[in-house]
Amino acid sequence: MIYHTFSDIKLSALGFGTMRLPLIAGGSVKDIDVEQVKTMIKLAMDNGVNYFDTAWPYHDGESERVVAEALKEYPKDSYYLATKYPGHQIADTYDPADIFEKQLKKCDLEYFDFYLLHNVCETSQDAYFNPKWGIVEYFLEQRKNGRIKHLGFSSHGRPDNLRHFLDTYGDEMEFCQIQLNYLDWTLQNANEKYKLLTERNIPVWVMEPLRGGKLASLAPQAAETLYSLRPDEKIPAWAFRYLQTLPNVVVTLSGMSNVAQMEDNLKTFSTFEPLDAIELDALYQIAESLKNSLPCTACRYCCKDCPKGLDIPTILSYYNDMRFANSFSVGMGIDAMPQDKQPSACIACGKCKQICPQSIDIPTAMADFSAALAKIPHWADICKERANAQK
Repeated sequence: MIYHTFSDIKLSALGFGTMRLPLIAGGSVKDIDVEQVKTMIKLAMDNGVNYFDTAWPYHDGESERVVAEALKEYPKDSYYLATKYPGHQIADTYDPADIFEKQLKKCDLEYFDFYLLHNVCETSQDAYFNPKWGIVEYFLEQRKNGRIKHLGFSSHGRPDNLRHFLDTYGDEMEFCQIQLNYLDWTLQNANEKYKLLTERNIPVWVMEPLRGGKLASLAPQAAETLYSLRPDEKIPAWAFRYLQTLPNVVVTLSGMSNVAQMEDNLKTFSTFEPLDAIELDALYQIAESLKNSLPCTACRYCCKDCPKGLDIPTILSYYNDMRFANSFSVGMGIDAMPQDKQPSACIACGKCKQICPQSIDIPTAMADFSAALAKIPHWADICKERANAQK
């Protein structure tokens, strides 16, 4: 196992993310296959994995309990357990003390090794910044009291949102967990986030290294390109080797759902084999071929004369993300926009299309995006609530 030094401890480069644990056949998301989880954790522990990541909402609250129960078979000083506070879940009130105490009780612990503010993003930043709830301040106090050993945060937000949070609380945050892979390096501006965190001397934890499994298999031509460069390297391993190329990445979390995935990842992380320049170029070319993106360069010519004042480049970036795969972060980003600035506000006047240097049919893209958003259950509920409120 590869290890990286963080603070005064050594963390396994591979962390076990527990958002996608194996389920009992025919069961609900709460019906975790506990015995298989125990087998996977034993395999991980036997092969040097010492970082386990869970969160309050994973598996409807069961992930924390199951993972903590399975880890009790091992000495406490042989592993590190991380969990998160769900400030990203929109609510009328927030009580960090209530959640935190329940988490400690559920996991039968006196402290958490690592604790994160969950998904500080455009839709959750008001809750995290609001002095009425005192969320960040509460967890800073828990760290001071020894009930949290290391405090950080996760984020699916855009670079500006990340910068805003760091400007306020960056000096207090020890690490940050972001979605990072060779596709999102440009598709979700992960390159900017990585650079920003590195400049602030904040170590990076990686989530979604395989983009929810989307990068675990590739089209035959793309796969053949990679096999020609590394004949013995499996396709999923390329995503992990890519992250080994980035020096500020400390822990890469993989949401493994079965023993076979665990075995493959353990093999990959038994050696440090970062990509060279030729291999990186090949991977980036494959990423571009996957995107199916509109060629927006964010020149912003389209914004000047938009009668609705829409941030068209930002909207198109979310649309490009959705064109690759339906992502909750897309709906989250649009949720954060005022209703009169969302793609549905486009009146199809065509001024943007006339001035676009890339000849993008922006009105059609806006209409397609609005229709796609309406098919997302969460978004459909929001639209219904707004319609009822206007009656």
